[in-house]
Amino acid sequence: MFMRPMRRMERRRAVAVVGTAAVVGHHSAEKAEQQQAMAQQQAEAQQQAAPQYAPPPPAPEVAPAPAAAPAGGSNITAQLEQLSQLHNSGVLSDQEFEEAKQKALAGG
Repeated sequence: MFMRPMRRMERRRAVAVVGTAAVVGHHSAEKAEQQQAMAQQQAEAQQQAAPQYAPPPPAPEVAPAPAAAPAGGSNITAQLEQLSQLHNSGVLSDQEFEEAKQKALAGG
């Protein structure tokens, strides 16, 4: 197959088309890099803007209620019930509960 030689005008068009393709390809790569950089900046900004939650402070310790002096049998029962409620709710440890119970039963 015989190819005729390109004329001057045809060569210019061919060079212009090839040059345009190279420029478009270069700009596409640049634009992709810019978009990637912007996405990374946005992700970093969101991380910095996100609120940092601190763990809640520990609950304050509650001192056991002082045992009232027994005035009669019903008062001791009420006192023991109150101590039992404090023990069941976790305010009094097993040892504290036993000590307060013995103190209430001893009348002091």
